[in-house]
Amino acid sequence: MPWSNQNGGGPWGGGGGGNKGPWGQGPNRPRGGGGGGRGNGGPPDLEEILRRGQDQLKGIVPGGFNGGAVAIIALVLVGFFLLNAIYTVQPDERGVEMRFGKPKDEISMPGLHFHLWPLETVELVKITEQQQNIGRRSGMGDQNSSGLMLTGDQNIVNVQFSVLFSVTDPRAYLFNVENPAQTLQQVAESAMREVVGRRPAQDIFRDNRQAIALDVKSTIQATMDAYGAGLSVNTVSIEDAAPPREVADAFDEVQRAEQDEDRFVEEANQYANQVLGRARGQGAQVREEAAAYKDRVVKEAQGEAQRFVSVYDAYRLAPEVTRTRLYLETMQEVLGKSKKIIIDESKGQGVLPYLPLNEINPRPAPQQGGAQ
Repeated sequence: MPWSNQNGGGPWGGGGGGNKGPWGQGPNRPRGGGGGGRGNGGPPDLEEILRRGQDQLKGIVPGGFNGGAVAIIALVLVGFFLLNAIYTVQPDERGVEMRFGKPKDEISMPGLHFHLWPLETVELVKITEQQQNIGRRSGMGDQNSSGLMLTGDQNIVNVQFSVLFSVTDPRAYLFNVENPAQTLQQVAESAMREVVGRRPAQDIFRDNRQAIALDVKSTIQATMDAYGAGLSVNTVSIEDAAPPREVADAFDEVQRAEQDEDRFVEEANQYANQVLGRARGQGAQVREEAAAYKDRVVKEAQGEAQRFVSVYDAYRLAPEVTRTRLYLETMQEVLGKSKKIIIDESKGQGVLPYLPLNEINPRPAPQQGGAQ
């Protein structure tokens, strides 16, 4: 009870009358004549505050404070139930409801949904494309051992690749495989090891990465389909392939030697092509000259034969005339190349006894560089 209601003193007595407190002081009055505020410099009246709160609560809750406590508890329970029973599925998600732990056949599409909590629960699965990285380098610069693989030519390479996948069957993704992400990583690593183990190191380094990625993708998809994982492998991307750090220098030396070998082979092929081209050109020229010579000789032979036939035809018509003409032409051709000078004796009188034969018919000078 407030001290102002005590008659004759405070609660321990001997406090004096006149509405004084237990230590002989009177109660503080509220400022401004108000009824339940602070006194003049004193603490607030807690009983007055509680009383006012009870009055306001009685006005709000039907049946008074005692009768409305049950209603408040019921409202709180209903709100808590609705908060857990209503769930939202985002556009990039799908929901799978379970009743007593058994999944339903229906798949919850994006939007608001209601289920009988706690008898039913829901699991949300993202259906957008996700990425699984394998063989990544750690933050300290060390290589992850999951990327170390043995090639077909007994070389060790560190392959870093990623698998892009999306969930096609949320129900199978949640309940057919215990840990789909870990299973996908193990299957992808095993498939990459299998494909790389059948090929030389040069293929994985630069020559045939695309074919290797396609083989790995088909192997992963076939394995995950056999498990019934409910996901689709979209892309396998080989991001990097390098030798282990311990043998990187030796491998670089081998790579430089192979590059030098390729350069030497290319230079040799270029020289061979040049020489072969010249030889083919010369061969073609010789063949053309031979064909031209053949045609010329054949044409000349045909012309000579035709001329002989014409002469023979003329000879048959006039044998004596033709014989004389042939004799004269032949003697002219033969004696025209001879160095002898024939002088008719009947007309030789008055001729000097000295004849400069060499000056009359000089021998032609030999050509430079020709046969003597």
